Amino acid sequence: MYHLRLKGDHYEMGRKRGHIFKKCRVFFPLSLDDFQWEHGRRSEKIVRKFFPEICEEIRGVSDAIGADYLRFASWMLCMGCCMYNLEHNIPVEIRGCTAFAYAKEGKLIYGRNNDLPPYLREGSKSEIYAPKNGNRFTITTSSFINGEEGMNEHGLAVAMTFVMTDLKKIQPGFNSCFIVRYLLEKADNTKQAVSELRDLPIASNCNILLADQSGSMVVVECTPTLKKVREPEIFHGDSIVCAANCFASDEMKPYDDANGDDYEAHRRYKVVIDSFSSGAIKDDYIETTSRLLRGDYGFMCQYDDEPDFETVWSSIFDLKSLVIYRAEGDPRKKKFVCDNRLLLL
Repeated sequence: MYHLRLKGDHYEMGRKRGHIFKKCRVFFPLSLDDFQWEHGRRSEKIVRKFFPEICEEIRGVSDAIGADYLRFASWMLCMGCCMYNLEHNIPVEIRGCTAFAYAKEGKLIYGRNNDLPPYLREGSKSEIYAPKNGNRFTITTSSFINGEEGMNEHGLAVAMTFVMTDLKKIQPGFNSCFIVRYLLEKADNTKQAVSELRDLPIASNCNILLADQSGSMVVVECTPTLKKVREPEIFHGDSIVCAANCFASDEMKPYDDANGDDYEAHRRYKVVIDSFSSGAIKDDYIETTSRLLRGDYGFMCQYDDEPDFETVWSSIFDLKSLVIYRAEGDPRKKKFVCDNRLLLL
């Protein structure tokens, strides 16, 4: 996993990244079919309206590597949304991932397994951002500029999980990983993040988990046409929210187009909820949370029978201290290592 620090003007942050790509001879498969090209161009206009700074960061990368900006931005905005036909370069979109947050005895903890094809493990990144006129934050990503999860200087955690969407239902807008980046940079707490998210046009189905230092936490179940805020469940006076690769609320389940092909999403969700309802998570919260992520309490990361699919990293955030514990690989095999870089900015 790469560890990068970026600060200052968005365009210059993009140029710095682009120069790194160029030095390392990183190339990008920018082949898009007509549907993807149209989706990307229309999405870029929307993203530019809401988040012009991120477009300038993308432009900084494209300028540095000598790529056409609009094609490069369009390619990025198709990620996690409609990258369905690049078998020779990038496999068909598949995502696992389980994310949760809980408040218990004054502790506010977030945890995640990020499940992907293993070829993405080596290119994954844990990055620290200090953008001009924006929140400082850490973001973890299998891509770049956008991300699957993160925490900002205010102790707001933001995370996405992928939910399958029929191609006919996809609309121009923010994909889930750009939502994570936008909210980390723009929002200070869960309430503000929900307000910001309500206004964003959404490209495809996803869950967005939000949790802050006050103990406020929700999952927003999103489709291109509807958003539903799912409140935490309460067990023994403690709050817990969880998101896997499915919608949990009855109202939103009909919008899930996976037809069960979601790497045991419902099973993973149930393991998390049952671990809290049974009282398994207790005492040393970092240790018991890591045990949950390792699969000690039920199926979470045990993809041994799945070809080309595994947990590529696991994270635990302490929202009050801003300290992160991360296993860079399968958490059954890799230790959780402390990362306190957000405190040192």
